[in-house]
Amino acid sequence: MDFERMKISGTVFRRLRMTVPLGLLAATLAACGPAAVPSGINDPDEARNREVHAFNRSVDRAILRPTANTYSSILPQPVEQGVSNFATNLDAPGDVLNNLMQARLGKAAENTLRFAINSTIGLAGLFDPATAMGVTGDPTDFGETLHVWGVGEGTYAEVPFVGPTTDRDFVGIIVDVAMNPVRLALPNPESYYATGTKVASRLSDRARFGETVDSILYESADSYAQARLLYLQNRRFQLGGGGAGAEAGFEDPYSDFEDPYAE
Repeated sequence: MDFERMKISGTVFRRLRMTVPLGLLAATLAACGPAAVPSGINDPDEARNREVHAFNRSVDRAILRPTANTYSSILPQPVEQGVSNFATNLDAPGDVLNNLMQARLGKAAENTLRFAINSTIGLAGLFDPATAMGVTGDPTDFGETLHVWGVGEGTYAEVPFVGPTTDRDFVGIIVDVAMNPVRLALPNPESYYATGTKVASRLSDRARFGETVDSILYESADSYAQARLLYLQNRRFQLGGGGAGAEAGFEDPYSDFEDPYAE
């Protein structure tokens, strides 16, 4: 029996028990306004997080990276892009739901229109005519919803098979998966097909940004510290919306890594 992996799993469950109350208290914190965007690093469980990071890196080296490279090399680029478009379109109803919970009605309307255009003219999302029409959308998640409701970032964490996150964003991931409108609406086995396209999209992303990811995981003197810094800086910039985050001197660490297939 792999006791080390059992310890890692136990850490995830302890963190979940600690962070779920944040989501339950969110409604009472809504009147407080958006949470402040912190600037330091709050990582009291660094030793355990480094163990999880080492585990995730081994999974990437042995499984994720070779699978992603094989997937991307076999599939023609237009087909691969179509799968990614389809997976992105499936996220749109969840974006709308989060926009509504954030009281951002304009963004909810834009994401709704984008979903309608791509689901019809775009053949169920395989193509992205909405972007050509200027309806670019506004991706979001429940972690951002919690931020808007005033829930603080919490501590930094690295979760098995998930990677870098924070207490707040980990709760957000769980809620987004559990409450995804598309997943709840689709019957079986269609819901499994939707999950499959999401996995394929992640493989495509891993291959597309392979050099960048490899430089962080395998070429950095301290890949854990590098991944932590990039995640926190990028996430805080996103939540700052170019406002508070930008004024605080944040720079998007991925700004130089443009998606060559971005619509």
